[in-house]
Amino acid sequence: MSSSPQILSDAIRNVPDFPKPGIQFKDITPILSNPVLFQNAIDALIKPHQPGEIEQVAGIDARGFIFASAAALRLNAGFVPIRKKGKLPYNTHEESYDLEYGSNTVEVHTDAFSPGAKVLLVDDLLATGGTALAALKLLKRLKAQVVEAVFLVELTFLNAREKISHIPTRTIISY
Repeated sequence: MSSSPQILSDAIRNVPDFPKPGIQFKDITPILSNPVLFQNAIDALIKPHQPGEIEQVAGIDARGFIFASAAALRLNAGFVPIRKKGKLPYNTHEESYDLEYGSNTVEVHTDAFSPGAKVLLVDDLLATGGTALAALKLLKRLKAQVVEAVFLVELTFLNAREKISHIPTRTIISY
């Protein structure tokens, strides 16, 4: 059984005023708690890719880890976490960015990718594009070949695609 994007979208819960007033938070935990929906979300994220085509899947802290690690297993690829600053134990590169309700810094290990490694970047949400752009800058610094950036949800009214238009980008659900 496969789920259409509409079925996945219907499962996403809207939480008003989280994490601060004016933000309409898209809660993906109902998808995660349903094994059929979760499996179909992963299927949709990896759909155009076959095992062996992607060497590593990079996931962005924190909900992106959930989808990226599952995608990596399905693609027989390694998983690389792109974490918030101060969470990785080894030498790192870092990149700061703005998001819809503040700013942050992400980092990745300096030896996370071999030059030219084919990488799929996965996250749960494309909002302002700041996090995705920071992650892409880190991947470029390490000379990874980003095959695609894929997101479960995109908030199209924030126009994030403009920031990452240099990379093939795909989303499953758009609001």
